[in-house]
Amino acid sequence: MSGRLPREFIDQLLSRIDVVEVVDRCVPLKKAGKDFKACCPFHDEKTPSFTVSPSKQFYHCFGCGASGTAITFVMEFNHFGFREAVEDLANAVGLSIPDTGLEHQDNDTPRLLEHLEEAKQFYKRQLRSAPGAEAAIAYLKQRGISGEVAAEFEIGYAPDDWQSLADTAAGDSQKLTEMTRAGLISQRETGGHYDRFRSRIVFPINDRRGRTVAFGGRIIGQGEPKYLNSAESPVFNKSAELYHLHQARAAIAKQDEVLVVEGYLDVIALVQHGVGNTVATLGTATTPLHLQQLFRLTSSVVFCFDGDRAGRTAAWRALQVALSELRDGRQASFLFLPEGEDPDSLIRAQGPDTFRLLVDKATPLPDFLFDSLAGETDLSRMDGRARLAALATPLLEKIPQGPLLDLMQQRLTELSGVRTDPTRLTNKSAHPKTTRTQPDKRLTPLATAISLLIQHPSLANGGPLPPLDKEGDDARGLDLLMTIDQLARSETNLSTAGVVERFRDDKDFLILEKLAVHNHHLDDNQLVEFYQQTLATLEEQQVSAHITALLARSGSQEESATYRERLASLFKRQQSLRHVREKR
Repeated sequence: MSGRLPREFIDQLLSRIDVVEVVDRCVPLKKAGKDFKACCPFHDEKTPSFTVSPSKQFYHCFGCGASGTAITFVMEFNHFGFREAVEDLANAVGLSIPDTGLEHQDNDTPRLLEHLEEAKQFYKRQLRSAPGAEAAIAYLKQRGISGEVAAEFEIGYAPDDWQSLADTAAGDSQKLTEMTRAGLISQRETGGHYDRFRSRIVFPINDRRGRTVAFGGRIIGQGEPKYLNSAESPVFNKSAELYHLHQARAAIAKQDEVLVVEGYLDVIALVQHGVGNTVATLGTATTPLHLQQLFRLTSSVVFCFDGDRAGRTAAWRALQVALSELRDGRQASFLFLPEGEDPDSLIRAQGPDTFRLLVDKATPLPDFLFDSLAGETDLSRMDGRARLAALATPLLEKIPQGPLLDLMQQRLTELSGVRTDPTRLTNKSAHPKTTRTQPDKRLTPLATAISLLIQHPSLANGGPLPPLDKEGDDARGLDLLMTIDQLARSETNLSTAGVVERFRDDKDFLILEKLAVHNHHLDDNQLVEFYQQTLATLEEQQVSAHITALLARSGSQEESATYRERLASLFKRQQSLRHVREKR
């Protein structure tokens, strides 16, 4: 089983979860006959083609081809690995991940997280008692951060010592190696280890599940860099994580808006003044992964930057990243603060109500885009307007097809007088699976039998498979059919999802996923007969092959009575099977 989790545990998990509930938490579903429908979360569409089947415990988009089980959905939607998706689902239904004894092979993740949690507690203790902590406390008070707020954000202090944290390993070489991998300490070229954070206020960074995966440190006094983050590690990717996102989820959902700022202290100050729907990037520019996470929680993202040149440069980079994510009514805006102000200072000086008014008046992305480009050209000149069109067109090409793109094309035409060719502005930012699938093609009898059995495992209860020889070009497929048939017979109440998940590590997994959603255009009362006819066709094909082989040998050997009896028996069986097939 993928992720080295026991098959029995995956079966138990699938029996506890409902794919409809899992998907509905992320994409609101509407009842449509026996199934549920929605607009696909993996590509742009106006008419819902994304279907979730409670009976099969499977989802499928007829537009882009995305399909799978609840586990696959969590993996695709949240960009999780298999084990992370399983853990997320298991936590939701109160199941504990079994101890397989192989966690150390999974990048030592549990051990690294344990060391990071221990380091967080260490830093918190140092803020209360370490020599030099008074300066850290004084700085926090100067920034208006009370002891209660520091406790809420679990702020700590790294002493002005080269190895105070490293010393907690007490010379344990394995622990020192793991702490190094976690980005907590570094190894000297001359031997020994030293702390990564020294004389800094330390801010824990949590992942989407609330686990401490890294730290950010603000230096006390003079020194560079002013802010320092943990090095990337097996549990920390700064391009994917956002400070305070785990804690801000509820506020983001309530406000249907998220504010993206640049610093830890900006987040803390805003939260302290009631603006809880706030996150910060981790010393890096906004990335597509950041925006994908945020747009799953809200349709509106507001970037907050300083109004100086550096702030506008950072805003322009964020705009370029955001363009490809602007679909399904999503919005991005830009709040530029007065020079010399940051969110922390502004909200303390003017209060949360004034700050919220500024957020409400933030510049919409289309206005920022065209205003910025217009500032680089002279629109009174013909060649200036042509330059505007030349600058804007590559940016508009990043925007997914939809009303926003249509309106921005119209705006560009109004400003430049240049009519943009709509065929040039194709959706280059679509989900990798967005190529529209062709209508269901006719399957071979063998693929049809496998597909029917995956979709309706109870068909195996209608009788045993016919005697089929696993040989020739069909050997692999026949082996799959027999394996699935045996699985369906041995386990009652097995769903489509349960069957497919058994093959997640198999080379045929993707094929089985496709067969699981193939549309056979059958009513329920046609299934059993059609399945039996398909099996009869399979057997007939093998009988015909045996007849052909015998006839090919007939001229080179004596036609004995045994030979003639065998041939007659095969012809009789062929006629019987054709009768079954022709009843169709």
